[in-house]
Amino acid sequence: MPKQELEVIGQDSACCPGLAAAPLDEDQAADLAKFFKALGDPVRLRLMSMIASCGEHGEGDADGERGEVCVCELTPAFDLSQPTISHHLKLLRQAGLIDCERRGTWVYYWVLPGVLDRLATFLATPRPAGARA
Repeated sequence: MPKQELEVIGQDSACCPGLAAAPLDEDQAADLAKFFKALGDPVRLRLMSMIASCGEHGEGDADGERGEVCVCELTPAFDLSQPTISHHLKLLRQAGLIDCERRGTWVYYWVLPGVLDRLATFLATPRPAGARA
């Protein structure tokens, strides 16, 4: 069966046009730069990947349940001290990429809704008609 491309409709990209769609204004560039600055460190990029990949969809499943991960599951993946991991997580939170909640002695992290879609929309480039991935 031949592959068929589906058109995505109903996606509001007004807040952030794709990279190739139009030049960013100053506010859009400053807003997106926060994300990319936070993700520009390999440790933070790995942490973001680990948090986003937890749960079925990373940002929440079809029932609205968000995927979340305990800091106790993140720390062993790195050869870094717990305070250093906490610092990197704090920078991801300050950039607006993730959020957290303390439950007893543990802190649970999740990706904020829409963040990954927003980055994907910005980085997506339109494909010419008939082009394959």
